[in-house]
Amino acid sequence: MKYMILVYSNPTVWEHPLFLHHEKGQSPEEKEAYMNEMVALMTEISESGELGPTHVLGDPALTKTIRMQGEALATTDGPFLESKEHLAGWFVVDCVSEERVMEIAMRIPELRYGATLEVRPVP
Repeated sequence: MKYMILVYSNPTVWEHPLFLHHEKGQSPEEKEAYMNEMVALMTEISESGELGPTHVLGDPALTKTIRMQGEALATTDGPFLESKEHLAGWFVVDCVSEERVMEIAMRIPELRYGATLEVRPVP
C-alpha cells in the first residue's frame, strides 16, 4: 500500500533545502549526526524498494495563495496559515502495512525539532 508522509515544520528552525538545523547551541557534530540519520533512513527505504517520490518545498515566503473572493479569484503572497508550521516537504512510501509506514515515519529525525508528520494512504 502506498502512503504519503507530509512533513510540517517551523521554517525558523531549518535551512532549505537540506534541513540543516540552526538551533542555538547546536554543534556542527549534531548537525552532521542529524543528516547522517536522515540519509541512513532514506538509504534503507530506497534499497528496500519502499521509497517513492520525494520533494522538499521552497521557502514559504515565496508562496502564492489563490482564493475565491466573491466571484473573482484573488492572489496573495505567502501561505498565511494560522500556524507557525508549514508544509515543508513530502515523500511517498510503498509499505506492506500501516505498521511499517508508521515505523518509518517515527524515525524521521525532523520530529525532534518540532515537526508534525501526517501519514495518509494513497489510493
